[in-house]
Amino acid sequence: MKAAILENGTLSIKEIPKPSPGAEQALVRLTASGVCHSDVHLVKGDWPKLTPPSPSPFPIGHEGIGVVEALGPGADKYVHVGERVILGLGGLGGAYWCGACEFCLSGRPRLCPEARPLLGTHALYIATWAKALVQLPDEVGDREVSLACGGLTAYSAIKKLVKFGVTPGKPIALIGAAGGLGHYAIQIARTFGYVVMGVDVGREKIDFIKSLGADYAIDASEAAAFVKQKFKGVSASIVFTPKIAGFELGLKLLKRGGVFVSVGMPAADEKPLALHPLALLQKEPLIMASAVGTVEDMRELVQLASQGKVKTHISREARLSEVQGILEELDQGRYTGRAIITDMAG
Repeated sequence: MKAAILENGTLSIKEIPKPSPGAEQALVRLTASGVCHSDVHLVKGDWPKLTPPSPSPFPIGHEGIGVVEALGPGADKYVHVGERVILGLGGLGGAYWCGACEFCLSGRPRLCPEARPLLGTHALYIATWAKALVQLPDEVGDREVSLACGGLTAYSAIKKLVKFGVTPGKPIALIGAAGGLGHYAIQIARTFGYVVMGVDVGREKIDFIKSLGADYAIDASEAAAFVKQKFKGVSASIVFTPKIAGFELGLKLLKRGGVFVSVGMPAADEKPLALHPLALLQKEPLIMASAVGTVEDMRELVQLASQGKVKTHISREARLSEVQGILEELDQGRYTGRAIITDMAG
């Protein structure tokens, strides 16, 4: 079968053997794969501390929808042959977690010492841990494949707000709102009942944010003045952009005691985020990071999608052979929403 393989820093489409499912694994015939901005960073080697050098070659891609074709020993406890499923839960920890450590038991399986990355959805088949699969209803089509990481990551970040005192009805700022994660966050936050301010750069992206139903769509250059006049500070800022300038803006927009959620993942060579202790003392913000989510989060998100409350905006639909071009376009910021692959053999 054909698969996107990264070898010595070069991405190419190669013929590799069809995988076989191991213990508690399912063999899934993929019908769609989402191209995440994380793929760009992985190919460019932007995260050396998060993704240390691996033996070459290795597959990429971590968002997928497909049909279960075969099961390894013990996998029938979780899925059945013929079921249509979504997989992923993010590349960093979507392939396995122990289920018994302090992190798994507190709903943070990505931090599990036994967590394994999921890679290889840019291919016709993948063998993956059956426990991480979620069955899909007919109402959720293949074009919703990017819910597997992009949608789930946005959902998990929004869901955390209530836990830390930011209840529906309060104003929140979404930085990078027109992007692959941000456009989901607008829809999810509106569904939850927040007053949503989407922030991005450029007229096209601002218009796109408006079309998604945000209460306010503001260019980044005007956001600080707008928030000061309108809200005297937002209750939460969630940053989806990978640019440090977006993180700095998110902190600036916060009210005293506000919640700051870091989601975007800048390249390691970007400058660090500077925080002066006096500024922290003045605002006393709660600062946290959020990445992907849990299987239960995915089930909840699939339910919202089946009800038409969350929908993927697709700017680019392509064949597997075009993945390199997609990554280059993503790196240049040419898309609102997502890019997906729906011809896995082409």
